[in-house]
Amino acid sequence: MIDLKLIEECRGGNFNNFRKLVELTSPYAFSLAFRMLGDEDLAKDVVQETMVTIWQKLKSIKSAEVYKTWIYKVVINKCYDQLRNKKRNREYVTDGKTWQILSERISQMPSSQLENEEIARIIGILTDKLSPKQKAIFILSEIDGMTGDEISEVTGISKSVIKANLYYARKSISGMIEKYL
Repeated sequence: MIDLKLIEECRGGNFNNFRKLVELTSPYAFSLAFRMLGDEDLAKDVVQETMVTIWQKLKSIKSAEVYKTWIYKVVINKCYDQLRNKKRNREYVTDGKTWQILSERISQMPSSQLENEEIARIIGILTDKLSPKQKAIFILSEIDGMTGDEISEVTGISKSVIKANLYYARKSISGMIEKYL
């Protein structure tokens, strides 16, 4: 876990401790970005951008508890940017053929590669039609297991708006599952 002492030493310009901070922060930043974006390379880019932001804004962090929430905010915002860009440059349309291609590719992949790609594809397909806000709320709630208060703190969205977006996200996803399965 990240403690305030490590953050304080990084503020003082200690690059070795900043490396430790990056090592501790990167896994959960990547995990969230990967689930949001469904693309390993884009998730790695988001993590790199997040680490640059950490270095630039580290002086504003007051406690270790605030740090983790702040990191989630940074990652979510950078993912929003990627999703908006991705929406402008739509690569594919989800249809019945996509499900067939997905199942064929999954059956041919090595198992280590299979897990990440399978999870990314399934989450991507199920959340593709959601707005970036709904996608973030769904992933933070259903996959990361965050409470409404935690999601509100990370996203800056009120709890009532979170509940509404989560309801519509679940409804949309369940409709897709019923349609294709």
